[in-house]
Amino acid sequence: MRLENAIDIAAHSLWAGAGAVLLARRRALPVATGFALVALAVLPDLMHTLPVAAWALFNWLPSEFMIYVKALPDRVKPLPESVELWSHHLHCIFHSGVLATAVTVVAWLWTRVFWLPLAGWWSHILIDVLTHSDNFYPSPVFYPLTYWGFDGIAWNRPWFVIANYSALTVLWGWLLLTRRERGP
Repeated sequence: MRLENAIDIAAHSLWAGAGAVLLARRRALPVATGFALVALAVLPDLMHTLPVAAWALFNWLPSEFMIYVKALPDRVKPLPESVELWSHHLHCIFHSGVLATAVTVVAWLWTRVFWLPLAGWWSHILIDVLTHSDNFYPSPVFYPLTYWGFDGIAWNRPWFVIANYSALTVLWGWLLLTRRERGP
C-alpha cells in the first residue's frame, strides 16, 4: 500500500461510510453491516499489499515494506518476481467487476437477497474505474477476461484530490449537521 494509496483508501472508506449513514437514515441498518460495507470498500486496495508485507516480514526487511508503502520511486528496489505476480493478480481480482458479479450472484442465490456489504466492494470498483488512469493502477474491471480498463481521471492529481476531499468534507459536514437525535 503506497502512501498515495492511503489517501485513496481513506476516500473509499469515507464515501462508503457516508453511503452507509445515508442508508441508515432510510431503513434499519445494523452497525456491523455498516462496518462490513466500509471494510469491503477498502479491501481491494489492501489485498494486493499482502504479498509485499509477507515478503518483507519473512525476510526481515521492514524498511523495504515502508519504502513500498511510502512510494518512494527513487528508493524502491524491484520486488521478487513471485511477489510482484501475486500482488498484481490480487489487485486484478479485487478490482474485477466480473468477479464481483460472480460473488454477488452466488451470495444472492444463497440468501435470495442482496448482501448489503457487497455495495462497499461495488462502490470501490465503480470509483476506481472512473478515477484511475492507465498510468497509475488502472482498474481491470473485466479481469480475468481481459486486463483492459477504462482510462479515467487520475485521482492522484492535486486538483482532483482537493475536489474529492472538499466534496467529502461538505458531505460529512452536512451529515453531521442533519443527524437526528436518537431516542432513549
